[in-house]
Amino acid sequence: MNITITDGAQEYLSSLLEKQGVEGIAVRIFIQQPGTPYAETCLAYCRPDEVNETDEILNLPKLKVYIEKMSVNFLDEAYVDYATEKMGGQLTIKAPNAKMPKVTADSPIEDQINYVLYSDINPGLAAHGGEVSLLEVIDGQIAVLKFGGGCQGCSAVDLTLKEGVEKTLIEKVPGLTAVKDSTDHTVTDNAFM
Repeated sequence: MNITITDGAQEYLSSLLEKQGVEGIAVRIFIQQPGTPYAETCLAYCRPDEVNETDEILNLPKLKVYIEKMSVNFLDEAYVDYATEKMGGQLTIKAPNAKMPKVTADSPIEDQINYVLYSDINPGLAAHGGEVSLLEVIDGQIAVLKFGGGCQGCSAVDLTLKEGVEKTLIEKVPGLTAVKDSTDHTVTDNAFM
């Protein structure tokens, strides 16, 4: 796990944890909407009863950090720093792989799918005001997607799904055998026609 939390950031975060007055409280780092253009890197308190058994643990000299399993690859090369300024200080979090992580053939299938959606498929759909996102993977081989924006309710969505999205994903993600659409296409308010 390649995450850097500087001494200044550790000191700052440690002082925040002490003020909480909760025995065993730690920090949680995670990415909201990882692998999408909307990805955001988040830091939060993590009470002992909020620890998940799948969390990765980073034991630092001044604090313990829990990292959400689904966020690990997206946090590769992340950098957390705290700089003191005249008016106080600034905590900075940089996660260059949050929107598009480095993926390999060994990466989880969800990461591989999100990478293809973000880099290959969504740029084309954006021309029509649309987007598609991954909801889940069933049995490690069926991607369940949700279309949004101009794609929701579009009359050509079946063609887009079968000839564009599914074909591209199956071609680029080993082990993926099918794609399903979970979108309610009866809502046509913003549909591209």
